[in-house]
Amino acid sequence: MDLTQLSAVAAEAAGNLAGPTRLDPLELFLDADIVVQAVIIGLILASIWSWAIIVSFVLRLAKLNSSSREYEGDFWSTNDREGALSKSKRTNIPSARVAGAGLDEWKRSTRNGAPDRNAARERIGAAMESQVAEEADELSSKLTFLATTGSVAPFVGLFGTVWGIMNSFFQIGEAQSASLAVVAPGIAEALFATAIGLFAAIPAVIFYNRFSNSVNQYEAKLQRFADKVHAGLSRELDKA
Repeated sequence: MDLTQLSAVAAEAAGNLAGPTRLDPLELFLDADIVVQAVIIGLILASIWSWAIIVSFVLRLAKLNSSSREYEGDFWSTNDREGALSKSKRTNIPSARVAGAGLDEWKRSTRNGAPDRNAARERIGAAMESQVAEEADELSSKLTFLATTGSVAPFVGLFGTVWGIMNSFFQIGEAQSASLAVVAPGIAEALFATAIGLFAAIPAVIFYNRFSNSVNQYEAKLQRFADKVHAGLSRELDKA
């Protein structure tokens, strides 16, 4: 074998030891330990579900804001408040349910003639405040998964990383060598689990904080509407 052939063989061997020259997520996943693969699959599924919640929440909140704004405009522009209320109840508008809670309590308080006005006002206010809180709780209940993913996903990814590094140490023992060619693939596969954990957690945390603020703003809008309805019903009580 001449010098040229020896150089070619040496270059080929060096290339094989060097391993891949670019990041290939699919190859990292396929070469990973079964436990690390299970961790990565779980995190990817959590990320997909988180994005499904994010998209659906954005669409739902936009629809609720639009329908509530339209209903409140109709509510204040008509003299037939009960008719507008019964019509809107069928469309499941939160503002309509808040106004309905106050109106129902007002009817119960005035059913038997002249009511105790102060007690009636307190009951009407309490009924609407309770409905506002219920609407906000129902809206924010969808965000629990985002909060869980944001707080847990990094630790799940870290578990996959620790497991992969432990597996690399066993490979070092079997190969009786601590060279990069032995430990680098296993460590890369292990760190990939941490990267996927952060990939799932970061959007979940960002959108959870953003949506929590949106829910608080929506709750404040409902409360302002409830206060206006309460003031109107209080004036009606004065006439009773």
